Amino acid sequence: MRLAAVHLYPVKSCGGIEVGQATVEPWGLRHDRRWLVLNPDGGCLTARDEHRLLGVTAAPTPGSITLTGLDGATLTVPEPTDGQPVAAPLSRLDTLRLADDEAHEWLSTQLQRPLRLAWLDDPRRRPVATEHGGRSGDPLNLSDTGPLHATTLPSLRRLDEWMSEGAAERGEQAPQPLPMARFRPNVVIDGPFEPFAEDRWATLRIGEVRFRFADRCGRCQLTLIDPDTFTSGKEPIRTLARHRKEHGQTWFGVQLVPLTTGDFRVGDEVSVES
Repeated sequence: MRLAAVHLYPVKSCGGIEVGQATVEPWGLRHDRRWLVLNPDGGCLTARDEHRLLGVTAAPTPGSITLTGLDGATLTVPEPTDGQPVAAPLSRLDTLRLADDEAHEWLSTQLQRPLRLAWLDDPRRRPVATEHGGRSGDPLNLSDTGPLHATTLPSLRRLDEWMSEGAAERGEQAPQPLPMARFRPNVVIDGPFEPFAEDRWATLRIGEVRFRFADRCGRCQLTLIDPDTFTSGKEPIRTLARHRKEHGQTWFGVQLVPLTTGDFRVGDEVSVES
């Protein structure tokens, strides 16, 4: 097996970027999901409510991120190490730090609504929830459930087959293969293994970094949004609900917790230890 792709999402629910290598920290990949977009009432704005967030991307730079907007405009935002504390709208976290006013104005202009940008200064302040496989001392960035989200290409190929079969049964034209971007993974793994074998991996190694399985990933309506057109459809939830529904959720991908830290890069070997 091999590591086929690596993705970072510096701002939660905004567009991701593909990178050739990444550094694994106890709470996830370095620079991943450390920033958050806030509504004026202090609530979190996600792409579920504002699809155009997927068209705003962020690239990490030393001590900052560089945002790229829907119109191609860019802005470098320093990490607000001494920024004003603000209540965090996420579970198991008390506060975030607000970015400078220029970042708020830039985001508000891009999305044509009043917004603010906030930063998590120390992920050690937020634990992984026990109901998602967290153990004592497991820290978490601003992700919903786990430090590292992994998907596999064999599982995506099987999902594409199921979608085509369902379309044929309904007398519809076969859909285009679904891009993995719909699932917003940190790592994509490929190899000669069965679809959804990742559900049974207890511990694995990516390059020289070891991980343990924490939880399967329940899919939400964010997967229904095309990240290029910002329009919504019925897939993949319709097909996952038919083939991968359990305990009231549809499942695709897994959440991993780092057992060690270090670097890995695209092409590295991936091995299942147990």
